[in-house]
Amino acid sequence: MTTQKLSSRNLIVIGMMLFGLFFGAGNLIFPVFVGQQAGTHYWLALMGFLISGVGLPLLGVAAIGITKSAGVFQLAQRVNRFYAYGFTVLLYLCIGPLFALPRLASISFEVGLSPFVATAHQTSGLLIYSIGFFLAAWWFARKPGKIMVYVGQFLTPAFLILLAALLILVVVKPMGSGQAPVGDYVKAPVIAGFTAGYSTMDALAALAFGIIVVNAIRELGITEPTRIASDTIRAGSTAIVLMALIYGLLGLLGRNALGQFSRAANGGPVLANVAHYYFGAFGNLLLALLVILACLKTAIGLITAFGDTFKQLFPRVPYAMLIILASAAPLIFANIGLNRLLAFSTPLLYFIYPLAITLILMSLLTPILGESHWLFGTVTVFTLIPALLDGLNALPASLHQGWINNILAVGHLLPGFSMGLGWTVPSLIGLAVGWGLSVTVGRSN
Repeated sequence: MTTQKLSSRNLIVIGMMLFGLFFGAGNLIFPVFVGQQAGTHYWLALMGFLISGVGLPLLGVAAIGITKSAGVFQLAQRVNRFYAYGFTVLLYLCIGPLFALPRLASISFEVGLSPFVATAHQTSGLLIYSIGFFLAAWWFARKPGKIMVYVGQFLTPAFLILLAALLILVVVKPMGSGQAPVGDYVKAPVIAGFTAGYSTMDALAALAFGIIVVNAIRELGITEPTRIASDTIRAGSTAIVLMALIYGLLGLLGRNALGQFSRAANGGPVLANVAHYYFGAFGNLLLALLVILACLKTAIGLITAFGDTFKQLFPRVPYAMLIILASAAPLIFANIGLNRLLAFSTPLLYFIYPLAITLILMSLLTPILGESHWLFGTVTVFTLIPALLDGLNALPASLHQGWINNILAVGHLLPGFSMGLGWTVPSLIGLAVGWGLSVTVGRSN
């Protein structure tokens, strides 16, 4: 059966599944917030946001496909095995129990359900909801072979129907045309949009979900590695095009909302205000269904990916126990509040994203540059310290004191450091040095 090809229908279903896994809580609120902050510089900001929020995830999926890897661990082994364990564990903790999974429960409650809960019961309401939310996600994740059916055929189409009802009105009945940009969007909207795309965590998710796509394709009888690679990229392209379209419309929603509402601390309240503006009381119910579906389908994928990967890393631990851990641990972090959770997660994203970006790009360039450990290792080392400095710089300003402030003084010597891109020039230097070492010392096989 090595010559079998995926039917167009199955390819679309897998693409929809991948879109459903990608498009969760952050994908709803962050483009809205970018649109609101960028204002009249929206289109430039959107360009940057799409590069990191859409382009990098597509390259991540392509890296899994082109290198015929089983997942992020196999990609990261091109640096060395010790680094592969550390990077893989950190990545899955970020998109799993520490940040992404708790954020799914926090956002779906605060945006969708909090308007229906009395102020005095908000804390207990979030706790009860998050318990039910993670129980449901765990239930679906128990049978990873069914994820294509759950997410690709049912949850994602339902989500898209609900979202379309809101976005159509954004286009045909705009609330305004935007106001002056604020913050970094005034002078560097493209770069500001690019780093804002980190918050979606989709480049990290692309490395994590690659194994789910590969397994889904194999379940359909495709076993030849080259065909699996080709179908993985084709399915990824379907998902990414859909994401780009929706990001653009959500950004317009945020930009135009300033015609009726004041700026908000994040995209959640903006979505709630816009839904109520267009649909009245029914808008709150529509938004609740929208965010719960968006978050639930992504939670299923993240828990499944966490269980699959950690089962490979630590074979003695049963899959059932791993998904219980991935479902129970987020309960603690989900109940600290959305704004506080975002404040804690941003510095770690500024640290791990450069490492993920360089790993993806280096993997795609292996047909040209080879797979030398000297090359991958040198680029990673030259990226690691500047990425750490970028992470420290993303800490709340109140923490920029003492030794942290002294270290950041060194970071400000790097081009682009103030915008979270202090790692770019050192990475390029590492590429040149690593390529030289790979040529002179010898390429690994």
